[in-house]
Formats: sequence, C-alpha cells, structure tokens
Amino acid sequence: MDAIRFENVTKSYGSEEVLTHLNLSIPQGKFFALLGPSGCGKTTILRLIGGFETPDRGKIFLEEKDVTYVPVNKRQVNTVFQQYALFPHLNVFENVAYSLMIKGVVKGEVFERVMKVLKKVHLEKHAKKSISQLSGGQQQRVAIARAIINEPQVLLLDEPLAALDRRLKENMLVELIDLQYELKTTFVYVTHDQSEALAVADQMVIMNDGEIEQIGTPKQVYEFPVSSFVGQFVGKTNLLRGTLRIVGESHFLDVPDIATVGVAVDHSKSWIQNGKEVLLSIRPEKIEISKNEEEGFSNHLEGRVDSIIYHGRATEYLVVLSSGRVVNVFEQNEEHFARDVIAEGDQVHLYWQKENAVLLEK
Repeated sequence: MDAIRFENVTKSYGSEEVLTHLNLSIPQGKFFALLGPSGCGKTTILRLIGGFETPDRGKIFLEEKDVTYVPVNKRQVNTVFQQYALFPHLNVFENVAYSLMIKGVVKGEVFERVMKVLKKVHLEKHAKKSISQLSGGQQQRVAIARAIINEPQVLLLDEPLAALDRRLKENMLVELIDLQYELKTTFVYVTHDQSEALAVADQMVIMNDGEIEQIGTPKQVYEFPVSSFVGQFVGKTNLLRGTLRIVGESHFLDVPDIATVGVAVDHSKSWIQNGKEVLLSIRPEKIEISKNEEEGFSNHLEGRVDSIIYHGRATEYLVVLSSGRVVNVFEQNEEHFARDVIAEGDQVHLYWQKENAVLLEK
C-alpha cells in the first residue's frame, strides 16, 4: 500500500502554476526524500500532504483514503519545520505533552507516553529543562518527539537540519535514520541538500520546475541519472556532448574538438540511434588520473592540471583539455599518496571504463 498518492494534482499561486498534473506515489513505511532547487515545488508537495494547502485540481490519498479537502487537524500527519516552533515558556516534557493534554489524555498515560518518546530521541534526562537550556540539536529532537507523540501515519520534515552546523547535522542524520527504522513510520523529507537526501533516503524524487525528473533509490539516481539536470544537481558530473556512432555491435561518441570515445548503451531506450546527438555523463570519481600512460581502459584523454582542491578525504583536480574544456576528477587520498604527487601544471592522462559513464538524451 502507498502511504501517499497524488493523482493529477495541479497547484497554482496566483498566475504561477507550481505543480502541473503531478502523479506521485510514496511507499508506506519508507524514508522518502523530496529533492530539488528552491522553487521546484517540493515544499508545495509537503504542504499539500499536510493539509496546509489544497490542490486546484486532482486528488490526494493517505493510505487509500481521499484526504484532498480534509483539514490539517483531521489528518494522521505531523510536521517538523525548519524553525522548530517550540513553546519557550514550557519545558521539554510540557512541549511534547501539549497535544496529549489538549486531547484530554489522563495524566498517567501522558507521563508514560511522553517519557517513552523522549527516550527514543535520547532526551529522557532533559525532561524538566527549559527550551533555552538546550542545544540546537536537542531542540530539533524535541520537535521530532512532539511530532511523533500521536503516532502519525506520516511524518513530514521540512528542511529540518538547515539551522544546524555540519557536525550536528551529520549526527542528526544518523539519528533520523535509526528513528525511522524503529518507528516504521513513513518519513517524507524535503531538502535542497543532495548529500542529506542521499544519506537518509530509501527512495527519492528529484523535482525541477514543478515536474518529476527522476524517482529511484539514491544509488539509482546517482549512478544512473536520466537527465543532465539530475546528473548535475545530484553530485557533480562531467558532460560531453557529441554524436552517437554505431559500428556493428560497438558504439562510439564523436565529441567535437576532444576525441572519439567508446560508450555503453541501454538498448531499451528508443533514442539510441546512429547519428543521434546525445550527452555523456561521467562522474569525477569514475575517472582515473595519472602522469603515466596506463593500459586496460576503454577511454583516454590528455590535459593539463589547472588547479587542485584538497577536500581531506579526497582531492579534486581541474584538468584543462587541449580544446579548453575543463574536466573534474576526484581521487581518494589513499590512492593519492600511493604514487607520485600530481601538481598544478602537470600534463596528465585521464582514463575511464565505458561502463562507468551514462548516455543521456540531449
């Protein structure tokens, strides 16, 4: 069963149509990420799920129940916002207990349920603290505890880690993954940060201008992007534009002013045709870089190292080809220190296997 299903949903704000005939299914009990640039429609989808907005056309289902016009307080959905919206005059326990008290749940049950949830988010020892005494990460956990206390069918997370520093963000990502696994609740996570989405999601959707570019697992989206937008938005990639040439069972891409390279093709794609103008996407970490000529690779380019960026665990090289085109190369540093160091200005060889690059329709 799907946790959420959109059927031909259209939503406009004034004269601007944000979503057009959107069809989307979010599986039950999964960590689902909505990823895309600002203004792509991902937050609108979240607000439609939560009931904060209603569609102009189309229907929204929550576990097969039509909730298109069901108000916020009647949906089994809770939201954790970027700004946690905690009550500053209430302590941790009272913030989490608030919705139960409003419903008239008896005190003994309130205490038991609140302490159980605080234990899940590792805040049971902070129950009596005021909100001002907590760190940003702890406040975020209070907001999550308050959202899950009523056991919603779906938990919506709207850029929940945007206010945290890098280390806190990394810790919270792990905690969110563990919490979702324990609760088995459907998490819908909205972010523009592709590293967050890749880290947490079981499945993800990439949005662009109100439309779905791709749906899949993080590995599918990263390794096999279906468009140049996905390839460039989710991580970095090198795009080569050229003409596809088929010779018997072999396939080549003639890239003007650069080279002819071998390519692997997916014959199920109808646009794979001789003479077709296409794009080749090659991730920077799929390219080997060396000052020496190597054997055993499908493809080979030569260039000069223009600049080097040290990232700690990896080194990024910007290599300029004779055509003036710049190619990005990522190399893990354990490999970097195992051979002669490459310096700016060095002439280098770039290699990759054809199976490690993806053809995209232009």
